[in-house]
Amino acid sequence: MKNTTLKKRLALCFTLLFGDVATLWASDAVREADNSNLFVWIFLAFCALIIVAQLIPAVMVLLGFAKGAKKGIPEAVPVTIDQNGQ
Repeated sequence: MKNTTLKKRLALCFTLLFGDVATLWASDAVREADNSNLFVWIFLAFCALIIVAQLIPAVMVLLGFAKGAKKGIPEAVPVTIDQNGQ
């Protein structure tokens, strides 16, 4: 019974001791020089191009709606039917 509690305590001590080391490794990795700036800007420019390409048709549709609303509803022309049914 004492062995299991001793094993649990040792595991807890190792976890606490080596658990903080991972954050130190991560902080060192962040400080390293990363030369991906150019690729990040190319990716962001591509995303912006996609957004602009989708905005152009949307603006054209909105202008079409505005033009249609400006015209108004055309008046109905009364239809007269003569005696023959035509």
